[in-house]
Amino acid sequence: MKCISKAKLALCMAASLFLFSGCGSLENETIPISNSYDIYETSREYQLISSDDTSLQNTIPFFAAGYCISDGTDLGTEHTSSYVAEASGVFNLNTKEVTYAQNMYQKVYPASTTKILTAYLALKYGDLDEILSVSENAANQAEDSSICHINAGDQLTLRQLLYGLMMQSGNDAAIVIAEGISGSVEAFADLMNQEARALGAIDSHFVNPNGLHDKDHYTTVYDLYLIFQEAIKNETFVELIHTKEFTVDYLDAVGMPLQQVWKSTNKYLMETETAPSGIVVIGGKTGTTNDAGYCLVLLSTNSKKEQIVSIVMKADCRNNLYYYMNELLYGFAGNQH
Repeated sequence: MKCISKAKLALCMAASLFLFSGCGSLENETIPISNSYDIYETSREYQLISSDDTSLQNTIPFFAAGYCISDGTDLGTEHTSSYVAEASGVFNLNTKEVTYAQNMYQKVYPASTTKILTAYLALKYGDLDEILSVSENAANQAEDSSICHINAGDQLTLRQLLYGLMMQSGNDAAIVIAEGISGSVEAFADLMNQEARALGAIDSHFVNPNGLHDKDHYTTVYDLYLIFQEAIKNETFVELIHTKEFTVDYLDAVGMPLQQVWKSTNKYLMETETAPSGIVVIGGKTGTTNDAGYCLVLLSTNSKKEQIVSIVMKADCRNNLYYYMNELLYGFAGNQH
């Protein structure tokens, strides 16, 4: 399922811009889109209306030219154990193809895959060397949830917190980052929604930086792909999701030194799960809550050295999450086709 033709793509994106400007809750919002175009000024250039200037063809960048495009039709599910999960997708970033699709536009709860967007925003707007203080609000996390075991008053750099966020999947680290970037969780959630929409992820809504369940906190497989594809353009983000183990040295509230060792929650990286032959797993983000099920967003390369993004949402158990992901990587990541 390849990207649609430029002419059709232009019409689709023109329609999308129309919807952005006059539909529902977006009516009064201004959403910055860095590579958008003015439909009125560029109609001739994009061949939307008649033009005799053929030199303009193939010279104007299209908003979605770098995206894998799908009409949402399921693809390949008859060859997999798709019944073990709610939604999934495989995206070849080199060929710009959706090679597998299951309920890609269906609303799902993201759990800790939310932290992909949190990390993306921290890298975009934060200073990695800035020292942030852990607030009471951040430290006040349930002991049985994913946490970095940091306490109120602890002093860590943003870089350290990002390792805790993406490896340890720390809900406490997510709150510290949100408060450090935007001043409050609520303001950071507003930034998350603004940036997600700017990336084209218009079927998502976020209310917190860590993915703890809320009925108004949701996304889709396709939106996660859009966000993840943008995040992996940052080398530091790729380093974060690729790291197996990280030793963090920091100070507590009274200046005493502390040390922790954080390990990745990704079973491929920790070598407790083996990817199919020809697949090299770079890294990704896991997520689990009762309502979200077991989730995984993964970056790999296939035997042709092509970048593959594969996503499974709401698998019914952890074992099936990785079993199903291996099915997708084996059959739909470009090794067999």
